[in-house]
Amino acid sequence: MNRSEKIEYLNNKKTYDFDDLCMIMELLRGEGGCPWDREQTHESIRKDFIEETYEVIEAIDKKDPELLREELGDVLLQVVFHVRMEEEQGTFVMGDVLSEICAKLIHRHPHIFGDIIVDNSDKVLENWDKIKNEEKQRETVTSRLRSVPPALPALMKAAKVGKRASCFDFPDARSAFLKIKEETDEVALAMESQDNDHLEEEIGDLLFSVANFARKCVIDPEMSLSNSTNKFINRFEVLENEAEKLGKNVENMSQNELDELWNAKKVDNLTK
Repeated sequence: MNRSEKIEYLNNKKTYDFDDLCMIMELLRGEGGCPWDREQTHESIRKDFIEETYEVIEAIDKKDPELLREELGDVLLQVVFHVRMEEEQGTFVMGDVLSEICAKLIHRHPHIFGDIIVDNSDKVLENWDKIKNEEKQRETVTSRLRSVPPALPALMKAAKVGKRASCFDFPDARSAFLKIKEETDEVALAMESQDNDHLEEEIGDLLFSVANFARKCVIDPEMSLSNSTNKFINRFEVLENEAEKLGKNVENMSQNELDELWNAKKVDNLTK
């Protein structure tokens, strides 16, 4: 089909499939297509991919299937967008992407497509990591540590690195907790030195220790911090509402006034 026929074909459809999405992207990026879409590069829409992924996470957390359906479509659009750019350069096509992921899944599930026997999901993950390291030729622990994606959120990255360095790990959660105290003392010393670079380094060490402690407790540090941040927002909303009842604006109140309100509401919540 030529361009006009493709547009007519799409306009006359009531429902669409994956091939239609690829065709739409081809039209948007092609001659006479959308000026904005034609200008984009991998780098220019990089942040969009991240944002769309987080919107999927939000839909999952809300347990909203309609929102999830919409957001998964937005993520799929990002995949098609990036693949189309490479198709234009002649490097690979969507079929290559699909073929590679199918081959990967078959290879990494030898208990389904081969003769390996597994008893539980832990063994599945163990085999997956072993096969992946063989595929990527990661023969040293350091190579496996460096393979953790650099762009991951810092707490998530810290937990993954700590887990992969299992040969050099805390024996238990208590030992990891004691390390936090040690790092806290070093932050205090760095504060006294008034060396901001040193302070930044020590704060990083403290956060890394907290991430390791969470991991040893089988707690996701990224989720834990996210939940605490949301809790702070909810409590602050209560604080602001209480201030408004008193005819006050939180932005004009003293720190002591805010602390008194904050602590009072915390006590109220604990006694309910």
